[in-house]
Amino acid sequence: MKKILAALILLGLIGAGVVGWLAFLPNVPDTEGDAETYSIRLPPDTDFSAALDSLESVGALGSRGSMETFGTLTGWADQVKTGHYLIEPGMSNWALLDKIRKGLQDPIRITIAGGLTPERFARTLSRQLGTDTTEVVDALQDPELATDLGTNTAHLFGRMRANTYDILWTTDAQRAISRIHEWHERYWTDEKVAQAQALNMTPDEVITLASIVEWEARYDEEKARIAGVYLNRILGRTAAGTMRLEADPTVQYALMESDGGPMRRLFNRDYGFQHPYNTYLIDGLPPGPINNPSDAAIEGVLNNETHDYLFFVVNASRPGYHDFSRTLSEHLEKARRWSRFLTEQVRQREAAEAAAP
Repeated sequence: MKKILAALILLGLIGAGVVGWLAFLPNVPDTEGDAETYSIRLPPDTDFSAALDSLESVGALGSRGSMETFGTLTGWADQVKTGHYLIEPGMSNWALLDKIRKGLQDPIRITIAGGLTPERFARTLSRQLGTDTTEVVDALQDPELATDLGTNTAHLFGRMRANTYDILWTTDAQRAISRIHEWHERYWTDEKVAQAQALNMTPDEVITLASIVEWEARYDEEKARIAGVYLNRILGRTAAGTMRLEADPTVQYALMESDGGPMRRLFNRDYGFQHPYNTYLIDGLPPGPINNPSDAAIEGVLNNETHDYLFFVVNASRPGYHDFSRTLSEHLEKARRWSRFLTEQVRQREAAEAAAP
């Protein structure tokens, strides 16, 4: 009897040891290269076998058999949750499977650039977060969502602040937009609202002007100066008095929105294109932003450069930068210089193409 009892105790100890080994010994290998963790995404309806496939595909599983056995013994194999998970080297079967069965997700770090169209913004979310592009575009045009966020559909997209965000992979389009909108709200501190008020503008109006500055300026260092030009025009801060904004990007936006085509060189006839965003035909700002401006563009408006420039054109000697002018005659001469530069570039390209074998 004592021998049988001893044998049972021994078997129990062995069993406990096996279970302990299955549960707590490390089963996630060290990562290779610079990565500190493994990353997996488990779509909806992922079963235990498919989850193990995902872990194996990124090298995050030392022994599939031990994990299968542990999942079966505990009953956790049937509790896999959808989500994005970071798996750390040295994790045990217990720690790894416990994380997945409880749905303890790790957020995805996404980066939203400035100067995007809603369609490009939607593609960015789709690529980084997995949201459906059509759902994102539709959500941006949803009056109910815009109202819930304290704005309207003309201004909602401009509030999709260019920045880096941590968002859960399972977040749908409306929640992702709402999450990004939270950072827009945080940006507008009392101090920044006061800066906008000093310009006799609302935060949305600042964003609208910043979106035009964003389109115009390739380099951040010019944004405050370009903003100063536009503010000189619409606020009448020079001896010339108030003027229309006459911003080429608003014409580009109007044409692209109307025909769905790409950005192109503007012709004289385009400036008369009837559209509510064409600032050559309307007074003041357009009804809403033409992109989601970067913080640098918004800061460029709030902290605009004080000067008496009223015009600017691309600098023929430094493409990407601009030449600024105080008078129309000075501006027209610089514009002709830029036009000659473009014509010469076309001539050289055509000559090179003709000479090519």
